[in-house]
Amino acid sequence: MDGDSTGTIPTNLRLLLVIEEIARAGVPITPTEVNAAIGLPKPTIHRLFTTLEEEGFLQRDMDGRTYSPGPRLRKLAGGILSSLRIRTARQAILKRVSSEIGETCNIALPDRDAMIYLERVETQWPLRIQLPIGTRVPFYCTASGKMYLSSLARPHLMKYLSATDLEARTPNTLTDPDALMAEIAQVRAQGYSLDREEFMRDMIALAVPILDVNDRLMATLAFHAPTQRFDIARALEYLPSMREAAADLSSLVSEGEGG
Repeated sequence: MDGDSTGTIPTNLRLLLVIEEIARAGVPITPTEVNAAIGLPKPTIHRLFTTLEEEGFLQRDMDGRTYSPGPRLRKLAGGILSSLRIRTARQAILKRVSSEIGETCNIALPDRDAMIYLERVETQWPLRIQLPIGTRVPFYCTASGKMYLSSLARPHLMKYLSATDLEARTPNTLTDPDALMAEIAQVRAQGYSLDREEFMRDMIALAVPILDVNDRLMATLAFHAPTQRFDIARALEYLPSMREAAADLSSLVSEGEGG
């Protein structure tokens, strides 16, 4: 902690208030922008950011000015989402929608450069795709990843595209930045995302956002299925069920915050 006696905020609360503002922003943010809400002396806010960066709670973005949650803060958020009470209810919702669709459903969280599977309910079919909890999948060629990209402001999306090798995972992968931008714009407009055999051959997927209390994307809910059993038209028939389940999952976290 810093040793400043200036300001009206107790010293032992300052780091927590910085973290709270960063979580509320939901996008990369500068110390000055955070301090507009907190009102600490300029040297103090920069010292707090330095401490949080050194300890892995924040990480500096590619522009050198803004900061995003670091690995320790992301791990902390995942731990809260994985609390036993929430996890039990979350599993029940996933099992319900997986049973209705008859395919594997998962919840994924955005990390710095990939989506990470947080939770998963497997289909009973012997033919299924093995993507266990903890699996990291790319943003640009998965339904969950494109759903996340659609939530980014244009400058942050452009930074991602300029820094990412859009490797062709299948013949259907969108490797042209302009084509991917157009796809992401469509995802943003329609509120759901599709994987048309872009990540793996013979697999399609549908993803919808799980929103936080500020209506920002917190995670994604998706199901994927082999093309032997599903096509895109059939997948879209389950969009209302997926949206209902995503709303129920959002409520779990907001109720947890309220309780």
